[in-house]
Amino acid sequence: MYKLDQSKTPFFDKIKAYGMSHTTPLDVPGHKLGAIQNEFREFLGSNVFRLDANAPRGLDNLAKRKGVIKEAQALAADAFGADHAYFLINGTSQGIITMIMSACKAKEKIIIPRNVHKSAINGLILSGAMPIFMKPHIDSELGIANGINISELKETIEENPDAKAVFVINPTYFGVTSNLKEIVKLAHEHDMLVLVDEAHGAHFGFSEYLPISAMEAGADMSAFSVHKTVGSLTQSSMLLVKGERVNVNLVQSTLNILQSTSPSSLLMASLDTTRSYMALNGPEKLKELIALAKYARGRINRIKGLQAITKDYVWSHRGYDYDETKIMVKVSDLGITGFDAYNILSSESNIQMELAETHLILAVLSIGTTKEDLDRFIEGLKNLKKHKKDETIKHKIRFTYPETYARPREAYHAPKRFIKFEDALNEVAAENIMVYPPGIPLVIPGEIINQDILDDLDFYREQGSTILSDTEGDYVKVVDKDNWIKYEGDL
Repeated sequence: MYKLDQSKTPFFDKIKAYGMSHTTPLDVPGHKLGAIQNEFREFLGSNVFRLDANAPRGLDNLAKRKGVIKEAQALAADAFGADHAYFLINGTSQGIITMIMSACKAKEKIIIPRNVHKSAINGLILSGAMPIFMKPHIDSELGIANGINISELKETIEENPDAKAVFVINPTYFGVTSNLKEIVKLAHEHDMLVLVDEAHGAHFGFSEYLPISAMEAGADMSAFSVHKTVGSLTQSSMLLVKGERVNVNLVQSTLNILQSTSPSSLLMASLDTTRSYMALNGPEKLKELIALAKYARGRINRIKGLQAITKDYVWSHRGYDYDETKIMVKVSDLGITGFDAYNILSSESNIQMELAETHLILAVLSIGTTKEDLDRFIEGLKNLKKHKKDETIKHKIRFTYPETYARPREAYHAPKRFIKFEDALNEVAAENIMVYPPGIPLVIPGEIINQDILDDLDFYREQGSTILSDTEGDYVKVVDKDNWIKYEGDL
């Protein structure tokens, strides 16, 4: 199956040997391999600090790989079915921005679904690319956005034959995927790159029972969070490249712009060892996990008023495939919102959910999830019944998106002013405003703030959701159109 020996962990072995070598550390970092006896070191122990070295002699350099990092990344490429793999120590956001900057120059078009993560919008700002937004499938029953409609993609490509790339989410935050093989085929026929946000799909390539991975589907690049679903340390991710369409030298130089010159050895060692474990054990562990998830869904669906979403449901609502290691539970038939359920499970059952939406809550499972975890989850869900209300939960599902006034980059650099949210109707946003998680913007720089956006913001604020923006308090940053010369062609 693999060309290389996946039991090897070259970077971890080297950094571990260095940390245990009793070297006299007259370099950074300042903790000197754990010599400072503070509360943090007392809690963690010394070994974690022994691994936290800053590229000493023999440990290779992430920006110019020649030794053990190069070897570790080659093993990762082999394990994940790519030609090239790059360790990311600033999360999948770094990979998404790199993909967009590598594929598109200023004013070049990229076809992209509107329900993208904020990092994709940041990639548009940094590259200067012009987004051509597609409307995703909307599941109005659950109130969530799903995958790409192939017929709409065809129409969008025909209307924008000069676009440089198609950006795809595989899977969505909720685990729903699109027909990625067909998307790749269609894009490549029109000489467009396929870039995949696979933040929640790092595990796909290790199981025949899960949706197809981006590399299996023939995509050109994908970025994914090894930490989210596979088990490395938080903020550790990878970027994969496959085929001859991508300029890998440009990819590396873009990464060098975005990443620290002092990358975390802990994160890279974590990636190295997690890759090895998944290559050797992933298929069997994921098979066990999918069986556990099926068990949990069956138990949940016997609780009156709750619905654990199954693959059959996804298929019947125009989804192409579904990651069964995620458990979506519709709770709104109890007369409570997902936000209510999220808070009740936390306060009364000490259960931390991934996120809530109006109608549902989401649990993200991994090979670290146990039957005991799921049994506690099921008992916590049973407890929700005592909070049942005689109410009908409704939420307006938005099928349209804001009108574009300028490219994200143009709006980002335009003169700004700060106004109250309630006064922002018809103003041009100069910042991302989003609900987190999942971090999908309600409005992005360059879009006109309409009443739908203001209504959505009011709704999420009433639910106690975290609203992320650059601006403090009840203010929003908008373009000062009176002091901005907008040239023809700024779009």
